Amino acid sequence: MTPADDPGDRPDGDQHENLDISPMFVRPGGVTEIPKFSLPDKQTLPDTAYQVVHDEAMLDGNARLNLATFVSTWMDDHARRIYLESADKNMIDKDEYPATAAIEERCWRILADLWHAPDPKSAVGTSTIGSSEACMLGGLALKRAWQHRRRAAGQSTERPNVVMSSAVQVCWEKFCNYFEVEARYVPISEDHPVLDGHRLAEYVDENTIGVIAILGVTYTGMYEPVTQISAALDDIERDTGLDVAIHVDGASGAMVAPFAQPDLVWDFTLPRVHSINTSGHKYGLVYPGVGWVVWRDKAALPDDLVFTVSYLGGDMPTFALNFSRPGAQVLMQYYLFLRLGREGFTAVQRASLDVAQYLADGIAELPAFELFNHPTDIPVFAWKLRAGYTDNWDLYHLSDMLRESGWLVPAYPMPDDLTDVTVQRIVVRNGLSMDLAGVLLGHIRDAVDHLDQLTGPIPDSRRGESFHH
Repeated sequence: MTPADDPGDRPDGDQHENLDISPMFVRPGGVTEIPKFSLPDKQTLPDTAYQVVHDEAMLDGNARLNLATFVSTWMDDHARRIYLESADKNMIDKDEYPATAAIEERCWRILADLWHAPDPKSAVGTSTIGSSEACMLGGLALKRAWQHRRRAAGQSTERPNVVMSSAVQVCWEKFCNYFEVEARYVPISEDHPVLDGHRLAEYVDENTIGVIAILGVTYTGMYEPVTQISAALDDIERDTGLDVAIHVDGASGAMVAPFAQPDLVWDFTLPRVHSINTSGHKYGLVYPGVGWVVWRDKAALPDDLVFTVSYLGGDMPTFALNFSRPGAQVLMQYYLFLRLGREGFTAVQRASLDVAQYLADGIAELPAFELFNHPTDIPVFAWKLRAGYTDNWDLYHLSDMLRESGWLVPAYPMPDDLTDVTVQRIVVRNGLSMDLAGVLLGHIRDAVDHLDQLTGPIPDSRRGESFHH
């Protein structure tokens, strides 16, 4: 980010340098205005400061109506109580908070068991701030293991690469940029809308540190078939001798598939799957931010990536990009594991899928639209404007109209090789009830009816870049 050159360039478009305090909140001797972009010279009464922050935050949208984000926007009152009670806990300080540290380990061992690690007691894992950090750690482990193998064979460790779909989430682009790994993108197409092993041999070579399989593609919610990717890598090993590992980016699907599609084979059941990450704050149902990454066994995580540090009176192993970070979300994750169990998680995820399928069916009935995919994997789906339906409006205009009703439903172009296809996407999360979904469908129908009455095209249609949420 770069600083704004002048007030008119600021993100909020606000050209005023100060915040005026409402006379109702001013106390005798208190300040009547506060600078926005510099630290105030004097103290502000807590009630006044609270009211300023509260009123500013009111301008945000309603989080429950944000159907763009995968991140949880609702938790029950017991979880909120845990949040408040543990807001002061620093997850990295395992010596001071040993109970929280023990609960963190229980959580990733639960995930190792859920994802069929050969021996959950021998698995290795950690919590993270979110899936982005978890992906970085999974990628770093792949890179370091590849480097060790190459050095042991007396071979060069220059020019490592990682193979993934062109529909990969932006955190993998960051990983490749930050850690100097060549990104090799297998383009998706109408015939191959996800990475499925097709043409994989054209991208894998002796410098490939691993292949990323996405369980729930950001653009559409579709699963990439890990079994097919693994089988394609088996063929490559048979033909070339290259043994390439898989990291499963299960940011969303790793907390849906075990409950909604329990017979799907995608996890540590496949020997090529060395590591899996997920977002506790997505379909793990926790407020942001917490993620998890688990390696199938200690051999999959090189020892030299793990630091033993002396911190506040104790020695502890750590493998993380962040150091100090909140412990509250880890405790909330454990609360949900206890509160829901397999039965509860199954009920919640299937209920979200039911709502997503109801919405998808309702949108498919409208003559303006054609589904890009049906929500049979995670409760996410996308649709496009039917070819030849209208030249007067597009999905960006529909998105704008829905925003007027409070709904955030993004429109965006698909990635490379499908950039001429614009879609709109809905993410159904816990908290979006069937009743709310019915209201949304009504708003979509009303918006389409209004747009269809146009006698000419709307000028200056907004056409965004690829959506990376």
